[in-house]
Amino acid sequence: MKSKEIVSTGVAHNALALGTVIKGNMNAEEDLRIDGKVEGLIECAGKVVIGPQAEIIGDIRCANADILGKVTGTIEVKEVLSLKTSSQLAGDVVAGKIEIEPGASFNGTCKMQ
Repeated sequence: MKSKEIVSTGVAHNALALGTVIKGNMNAEEDLRIDGKVEGLIECAGKVVIGPQAEIIGDIRCANADILGKVTGTIEVKEVLSLKTSSQLAGDVVAGKIEIEPGASFNGTCKMQ
């Protein structure tokens, strides 16, 4: 009997659609894209993408992050945090590297690991 081999394509991710509201903590093992609203802690082993119309009120802990929307809280990123032109961040950052595009709004402190 042959055992089945699981092959990952590298494109597995979770998505929270626009208009969806979550009040509570989220934990994801794969990449996560949020276009809705979250009030609570977001923990992700992969990359977190906060869409341009998304709103996060709470902390984010992940490996990588692209922020296009509004975040109020602390962000801890092991590798690269990218604040895109449309982003609005009010809170502190702890990151390996940070990229801030012109037009991004960042009000807080930043500590590089």
